[in-house]
Amino acid sequence: MLKRLYSLSILLLSSALAANALHFYLDANEKRCFIEELPTDTVVEGHYRALEWKEQSQSYVIDDNLGIHVDVEEVESGHTVVKTKGPSDGKFTFTSHDAGDHSICLSTNYTSWFSSTHIRLYLDITVGTTRADSEHDRTHVSEVAAKVRDLNQKLEDIRREQQYQREREADYRDLSETTNSRAVWYSLAQIVVLVITCAWQLRHLKNFFEDRKSR
Repeated sequence: MLKRLYSLSILLLSSALAANALHFYLDANEKRCFIEELPTDTVVEGHYRALEWKEQSQSYVIDDNLGIHVDVEEVESGHTVVKTKGPSDGKFTFTSHDAGDHSICLSTNYTSWFSSTHIRLYLDITVGTTRADSEHDRTHVSEVAAKVRDLNQKLEDIRREQQYQREREADYRDLSETTNSRAVWYSLAQIVVLVITCAWQLRHLKNFFEDRKSR
């Protein structure tokens, strides 16, 4: 079971990023083309390395004078996507604008029809995922920034509301303390008046009884 899951994971990973590596031989005036079917807006990167056959050493070696022409065009429309010349060891990159077959052709810079030069060419083509939509990313960033501004504004409103509630609570507390203080002073004043009234009444009653006795 684990082996099947591992194989499936490798297969999915290979589907997400396809790479084609190969090597072939061509003569000085020969052009070799490959057809690659690509979806729209797909990034393709190719890496090549050319070795030239040398009779003296009886081996394929790197020659700095050897250059490689790379031509890429859309098969259906004939539109040229890439037309470049590079060294014997180089890279090329392009993005497919339309879905369909694309012709990738490689040739050398040797033009003599009488040349017997033989070339071994290594080619590694990587077909990547679709390129990022920068306009969509900018729009998404703008939307996120707008949401952040809205959240900051709401937080500021909440802070102002909390400050207003604190001020109201402080005013209510001050009013309550003032009311309680007045109530205490009013109660003390009532007690003082009551004591004075009782004292006056007692004095009045004492004088009344003294007058009655004297009669």
